[in-house]
Amino acid sequence: MSSNDSNTAATTGTGRKPIRVWVDGCFDMMHFGHANALRQARAMGDYLVVGVHSDVEVEKNKGPCVMKEDERYAAVAACKWVDEVVKDAPYVTTLEMLDEYDIDFVVHGDDITTAADGTDCYQIVKDAGRYQECKRTVGISTTELVGRMLLLTRDHHIRGSRAIKSPIQGVDEAAIANFSQGSMPAGALTGIAHYLSTSKKIIQFSSGSEPKPGDRVVYVDGAFDLFHTGHIEFFKRARELGDYLLVGVHDDQTVNAIKGGNFPVMNLQERVLGALQCRYVDEVIIGAPYSVTKDVLEDVYHVDVVVHGASDRPIDIDGRDPYELPKQLGIYREVEHPCLGLTTTAIIERIIANRHVYIERQARKAKKALAEAEAEQREKEVKAACHL
Repeated sequence: MSSNDSNTAATTGTGRKPIRVWVDGCFDMMHFGHANALRQARAMGDYLVVGVHSDVEVEKNKGPCVMKEDERYAAVAACKWVDEVVKDAPYVTTLEMLDEYDIDFVVHGDDITTAADGTDCYQIVKDAGRYQECKRTVGISTTELVGRMLLLTRDHHIRGSRAIKSPIQGVDEAAIANFSQGSMPAGALTGIAHYLSTSKKIIQFSSGSEPKPGDRVVYVDGAFDLFHTGHIEFFKRARELGDYLLVGVHDDQTVNAIKGGNFPVMNLQERVLGALQCRYVDEVIIGAPYSVTKDVLEDVYHVDVVVHGASDRPIDIDGRDPYELPKQLGIYREVEHPCLGLTTTAIIERIIANRHVYIERQARKAKKALAEAEAEQREKEVKAACHL
């Protein structure tokens, strides 16, 4: 939708002008933390416009992205709380951009974002009184996810905590450790944060909808690790075969047993929220069995179609075809994978191939975070002294 079209959007039910909210960012390896910020921003108004920075802008101000700009644009557009995406948004938010899209105010997380010259990216809109904050999701960030892959651990899994060798051939833990040793402060790669999911968060992300009488229910399953545009396009194509998309997400132990290495990069709770934020997903089965069972097909909802990618030939731990039952019932369908080159493994390979760049970026971020924490502590000490 163009800005001119969006300016003519219908009024709200009360007859007032819809409140238009702006959020911008890199949205690299878009995860549920990004989605939660968008959810909060959307709740502050009636229409959410999201500006996504180009690869050139991000590289100049922050460093290289893992995901290409077209992949990031598509990932944001698939979030169910987003009404409009603006490509190639400026890194420093301007009043001219807000006026062009008839924006009432900007929303950003409760952390400071700076441009290459050290200035606050939102100082202009703050000074204009067109800025509001939302709560940042603790325990998840792109930096954290990149760190998990660089450290090659399973510490983020719901159970299990030993570091192991990388699933990517030719790259092991020692190679990265040798490079990074002495080049950054301890914990610069990541502290392996543990996101603590709650029932409230799952409810906030859930659509709460149920299939209507006569609706055709489609079931898909998988790990859906590092949720990306390949997953999004697969969900979109699967949902086109029915009216209601039910997604089964396998637990950490199952995924690790099948894929090995340090998979999954994201734990079950994180992967569930990643799927739920997608506009094509209606409901999720948490910890779905790897092989499709009668329970899956009948106990949650009556499943009419089971869909899987045409290019993938999975085998369960016992050597059986996990789609044997739906095939016998004649309800199994395959769809072509729309993004054959984009997989979770491919994303990890991008990071490993450029690990020198990402390790250095992680170090810069760690030093910056340390400096900010020390400054905050000094400020607290000064305030405390003033009250004596």
